[in-house]
Amino acid sequence: MNLKNYITLVTKVIRYNLKIIFAGKFFWFLMAAFAFFAFFMFQQAWNRSEINEGSIYSLLLFPCLLLIFYPVVFGIQNDEDNRILEIIFGIPNYRYKIWGVRMLMVYAANYVILVIFAYVARLLLYPVNIFEMAAQLIFPMLFFGNLAFMFSTITKSGNGTAVIMIVLGLVFFIFMNAVNTMTNSFWNVFLNPFTIPRDIHPVIWQNTILKSRIFLLAGGTVWLMIGLLNLQKREKFV
Repeated sequence: MNLKNYITLVTKVIRYNLKIIFAGKFFWFLMAAFAFFAFFMFQQAWNRSEINEGSIYSLLLFPCLLLIFYPVVFGIQNDEDNRILEIIFGIPNYRYKIWGVRMLMVYAANYVILVIFAYVARLLLYPVNIFEMAAQLIFPMLFFGNLAFMFSTITKSGNGTAVIMIVLGLVFFIFMNAVNTMTNSFWNVFLNPFTIPRDIHPVIWQNTILKSRIFLLAGGTVWLMIGLLNLQKREKFV
């Protein structure tokens, strides 16, 4: 196979998987994410609140998590509903060749969407670095996205995984805001890297941000590995 044919084949595979990943209800989740983002922007402007990089990050955080929700939560169920799980499990190293590539495409596509959202915020609210903003949002997206993927391989149900993730999200949010020592800690999964606390030295804050991103990346990697290992249990899915 020459290079041209290989590139053509890879392109077709990517297009096919993108149709599977972002088919169905993803368009409505995308519209909902933008609607929430637009509403939050309007609310900030209407209330004449202080607008800076930290507030833009907060505006984008919920739409960011909403974008990753459908592809990972309902991915396994969609494969089962479309009756292609049996076909996929017939491919050697299934976890790496199919869902590994799919997850990469999901995050790459959502990064582009976040860049567009950040550009809209840059035009309408505050001049942020759109690529840095989107890159920082990828970390909590990885953490919660891979966590949802792991639970989807356990429950095999999109609705069941959705309930678990909503409950966990609320628990995380309430706990992180209720405990004062966690608010500015690197353990806070919702830590805003663009908001510097007044009582913390900038150098210490930079170290906290670095630890936070390492924690989220490590957690997301663990969730992904567990999910991929669960997909090796063929008899559980077919």
